[in-house]
Amino acid sequence: MQGVTLTAAPDVIELPALALVLLVGVPGSGRAAFARHFTPEEVFDARAFPDADALRVAVAARLAAGELAVVIAPAVRPLDRAPWSALAREHDVKAVAVLLDEDRAVLEARAGGSLSREELIAQVSELRRTAGGLRAEGFRQAWHLRGEQIGRVSVRRVPLRVDRRDLSGPFDLIGDVHGCLEELRDLLSRLGYVTDGESVTPPAGRTAVFLGDLTDRGPDSAGVLRLVMGMVASGAALCVTGNHDEKLLRALSGKAVKALHGLDVTLAELQAAGPAFQAQVQAFLEGLPAHLVLDGGRLIAAHGGLPAHLHGRGSGRARSFALYGDTTGERDELGLPVRRDWAAGYAGAPLVAYGHTPHASPRWVGNTVNLDTGCAFGGALTALRYPERETLSVPARAVYAPPPRPLPPGQPPQA
Repeated sequence: MQGVTLTAAPDVIELPALALVLLVGVPGSGRAAFARHFTPEEVFDARAFPDADALRVAVAARLAAGELAVVIAPAVRPLDRAPWSALAREHDVKAVAVLLDEDRAVLEARAGGSLSREELIAQVSELRRTAGGLRAEGFRQAWHLRGEQIGRVSVRRVPLRVDRRDLSGPFDLIGDVHGCLEELRDLLSRLGYVTDGESVTPPAGRTAVFLGDLTDRGPDSAGVLRLVMGMVASGAALCVTGNHDEKLLRALSGKAVKALHGLDVTLAELQAAGPAFQAQVQAFLEGLPAHLVLDGGRLIAAHGGLPAHLHGRGSGRARSFALYGDTTGERDELGLPVRRDWAAGYAGAPLVAYGHTPHASPRWVGNTVNLDTGCAFGGALTALRYPERETLSVPARAVYAPPPRPLPPGQPPQA
């Protein structure tokens, strides 16, 4: 959702369902009245707290719990607003500003002597002078409501793209396909999906969830894309993006990338398929979420995994972790990124299904499962049935790409 400053009167403003919302205005601008759009537990009025530290602690606790927080605090100057945009970044949520710009005559009538006329004029002038810089201050979205707009507008909550808690499954989560079309067809068949060309019919009530890295290394990335795109379009599947998908998107968008690890072959396949298909692939990849929160928050799907404090967050930090895992920024002796074993320290309640780091068999660690079993490297393609927590694998038909090192062993679920 793009940041925007409004000058025309809207009927509805859309706010992220998870965010820090700062109601910006001088005394008498109607911030407390505007807070009627939110529940009492969502609203934090500075006047109800003994000091700024106590207010910040209370707001931080709500954001840490993954809940929207609405703040009414002195926020006329950029210096006043800076702690709130910083707190939003700290908790990987969007900072949103709703600027209430009431007519000066109304403000003077409401002030009731709490501010002198000179003080009121100075605050209004400062607010209007700095209103255009809210985006630069770190507010991802800004609404500027004037006069009668303030009382007329309504608020609509918009769930983040990653939030699909409304979907309860059952699901079949599928690890890194990497262009292995025939193995994908084999696995879908074993799972009870009926394929007819590029059309796939799932078993009654079930939905496939692809964990990213659809392309590269295997023999038919274009075919995998056609199949998965069709499944997603028909409602038979969901999909999150992986690091290979992200790199392909950058290439299709005209950005400079190194065509390594099979990307060169994928791009050649898409070139042969024609510009219309390339445009379809680009639009599909642009629409993929970095991770998904499913089944009321009990299941997380993320290509590279995701620690509990980033579940349901739409920040760049959450996206980077979901795509690339917990990287150190270093390279090993083979030139591969060094990754920390984030799953070893995971203690969250939701089950996290992920891939990205290939193993010889599914790797269960605590309440996480790695489903990348190295199909393109001659291993297998693996799915997790959820909520059954059963894995099913089909062997690779060939070694399509030599693994940089032997696949490490997986790990069975703990008893």
